[in-house]
Amino acid sequence: TAVSTAALPSRSIHITSRRTTHPQATMMQQLQHQFCHHGIVPSNGLPSVGLRSSYHGAFVPPALRLRNEQLSCRTSPRAHPFTSKTMHSMISTTPQASSWDGKSMSQAQFMERDTVLVTDENDNLIDSASKKASHEFSTAYPRGILHRAFSVFLFDASTSELLLQKRASSKITFPNVWTNTCCSHPLHGMDEDEVDGPEDVLDGSVRGSRNAAVRKLGHELGIPMEELESMREEFKFLTRVHYWAADTVTHGEQSPWGEHEIDYMLFVTIPNKSQLTLNPHPEEVDDVRWVTQSQLLEMFNDDTLLFSPWFRLIAQKWMMGNKKSSTEKGGWWDDLERTMNTDDFCDYETIHRFDPPVEHFGGAGDAGPWLNGPI
Repeated sequence: TAVSTAALPSRSIHITSRRTTHPQATMMQQLQHQFCHHGIVPSNGLPSVGLRSSYHGAFVPPALRLRNEQLSCRTSPRAHPFTSKTMHSMISTTPQASSWDGKSMSQAQFMERDTVLVTDENDNLIDSASKKASHEFSTAYPRGILHRAFSVFLFDASTSELLLQKRASSKITFPNVWTNTCCSHPLHGMDEDEVDGPEDVLDGSVRGSRNAAVRKLGHELGIPMEELESMREEFKFLTRVHYWAADTVTHGEQSPWGEHEIDYMLFVTIPNKSQLTLNPHPEEVDDVRWVTQSQLLEMFNDDTLLFSPWFRLIAQKWMMGNKKSSTEKGGWWDDLERTMNTDDFCDYETIHRFDPPVEHFGGAGDAGPWLNGPI
């Protein structure tokens, strides 16, 4: 995986020897040798969860620790390539229900029971955590725990309109904000495998993320399964972005909640929105809206509307490229046919990194600039 090391803090970092008593620390210690065997984390420390540093108390990703301390992992000559199948045999997680039922659980239950995929800053899977634990911002974890996510952008191919949703006021993290069609997390232990390994990313298949997207589109927007099944193979994986944001706008300067994710960008089109059935879940979605680029820009300029920080930055940086001629590449939304039918916009190796807008700095851990400054 190619990473932009210039975007990471360059100062020397001292890792303290103290480890926090994370609920999964014992399991992580038991798995340490196995992870190291596959070249995932340093041999002389736990994976990312439980590590602290003197760098403003910040969570320090293993790869950054490797770069600054020149640590290395001793791998066995018999070590074999790390794959999603290897991951399943290595990680023991809190069992999910045999059949995930979004209709029967409350927002609080989702936070406690959903088991997200914890990664290092190179998107290697290193652990699992509850949705609640991964989104809690604190002095111990100023940006929560880095985990994997996906963002779906669903378009009407006949009009190039994008389907937006307004997150419900009952949501615990980032309520009342407008965002892309669906944003959520692949989970451990699901009936339909939602875990992607490096080989799935490099060939662009990301079937685990596709399965997670189908599950959540059905849950949040009420799209019937027969419509989702025809959509499953049409998702276009474009790239990954690494970002964090404290939910200070809706929870205040000392917000205990936020996001810290490596987010898989998934585009999908339908021939016409009249062919799509929407029945939004009231505890997930307050409103939906189909918009053109110009209509979205008008919404961005409306001070009465709130937007998720990740969506606003992704839309402005990558989706709308101010294309001036037919020969220019433009943004992902500028030429949907090109985006969906070629690999011109696909970048499976780079993980793009950005800090949030300054209004999303802070939170309970007083987090500040860390990756590459706000876009």
